[in-house]
Amino acid sequence: MRRLIEIIRNVFLVLIAAAVVLAAVLAFNVVGHGSRQLQVAAVPKAQVDAQGAAGRLAEAIRFRTISSYEKPEQHADALRDMHAHIEKSFPAFHAAAKRELVAELSLLYTWEGSDPKAQPIALLAHQDVVPVAPGTDKDWQHPPYDGVVADGFIWGRGSWDDKGNLYSMLEAAEALAKAGFKPKRTIYFAFGHDEEIAGLRGAKNIAGLLASRGVKLDFVIDEGLLITDGLLKGLDRPAALIGLAEKGYATLALHAEATPGHSSMPPRDTAIGMMAAALARLEDHRLPLQIRGTVAEMFDTLAPEMRGVNRVALSNLWLFKPLLLRELAKTGPTEAAVRTTTALTIFNAGDKDNVLPGHADATVNFRLLPGDTQASVTEHVRETIRNERIAIKPFPGNFDPPAATGTANPSYRMLNRTIREIFPDVIVAPGLMVGATDSRHYAGVADKIFRFSPVRANGEDLKRFHGTNERLSIEGYADMIRFYRRLLENAAG
Repeated sequence: MRRLIEIIRNVFLVLIAAAVVLAAVLAFNVVGHGSRQLQVAAVPKAQVDAQGAAGRLAEAIRFRTISSYEKPEQHADALRDMHAHIEKSFPAFHAAAKRELVAELSLLYTWEGSDPKAQPIALLAHQDVVPVAPGTDKDWQHPPYDGVVADGFIWGRGSWDDKGNLYSMLEAAEALAKAGFKPKRTIYFAFGHDEEIAGLRGAKNIAGLLASRGVKLDFVIDEGLLITDGLLKGLDRPAALIGLAEKGYATLALHAEATPGHSSMPPRDTAIGMMAAALARLEDHRLPLQIRGTVAEMFDTLAPEMRGVNRVALSNLWLFKPLLLRELAKTGPTEAAVRTTTALTIFNAGDKDNVLPGHADATVNFRLLPGDTQASVTEHVRETIRNERIAIKPFPGNFDPPAATGTANPSYRMLNRTIREIFPDVIVAPGLMVGATDSRHYAGVADKIFRFSPVRANGEDLKRFHGTNERLSIEGYADMIRFYRRLLENAAG
């Protein structure tokens, strides 16, 4: 008995010692995980005619530049009208820069730099917008294409995505041109016209034109991640995430063949049954949750800015990664950052209630984490559905994730500093762009790709993205103009 008590006591002491060591390791990692935020002095706010700029953006919203896969030319006249509006609204910039039409409807401006040895840069935005969901016009506080300025906001489709970025770039360039600014390095402004339908005519052709001229860009900056407030648990300050990586895109068409026949004599295997089983298996066996690459660096950068348990957890991912992944998997937006997602989007089969269809078709869309590929996802689908009678065919617009941009370079530090100068209250960190942007088409002509929109947003704002009541605050729009002006000064001044 005495021996048993001694063993229990020794085990208890070992457990206490282990707990002390664990607590010491956790505390050491927390304390030793210092802030990575640049110490930057805020710059005086540049004067901006916020109301005038808001009015010009509101006019741009009235041009219905709606892109369509089925009718790619449907918005050609609206785009040409918007081109005329741009030329009329920004005369000083047009006097300073060379304007070219690419693929008839995309715009490429070249603001020549004074130093031919300095590597050029490019600011990207797109002119087209997504349509308003049928039947939802009545739900808008102001009609989606009226371009109304009211209650401190610019209302309408495209105010945020992406005419806000496009016009704020032009407002910044116009102000600098009027002030006599002469860039040291050449600045390109590239405005594609079909980003919402993959950018295959606009951005792809602009990038191809630059490549044919031997242009090699230091960096491009495109629409992307935002300045989010209140969306990250444990972070008291807004977070400005710079998209250094972007997910890939893979849509797979599944086709099941079976013998058609009368519903009174169904065979064991039917086209609908086989397809339904395959889709259920894909949803039940999704690709694994992972923290790697840019997402890992994001958590590492945010960790010292967190408070309480969140700081301990992010500073010790070697221990808490499973718990963090379980938490992130609870909602779609956070899960998308740590998983190659599986989305069942289309299902077609049958046309009569008493006839067994001879085939069933389904479409599944995957957004690929960097590290995954179209080939690896296709193999995952094949192994998961385990049915050779179901054919798998990729869509032509699929693409692997582009290479990630690093943080250990002067251009990233310059962008980081610019954000902190204009938005001194924010935390800056790298991030993963879960949607697709035009920037991927520039991978062959740009050393670095940044995806960042200088827009403040909370959870309610995000619902307006591609949704109802899209709007941009006038105050926020003025800050966007200040941001792009300061970016041009820092990058090319």
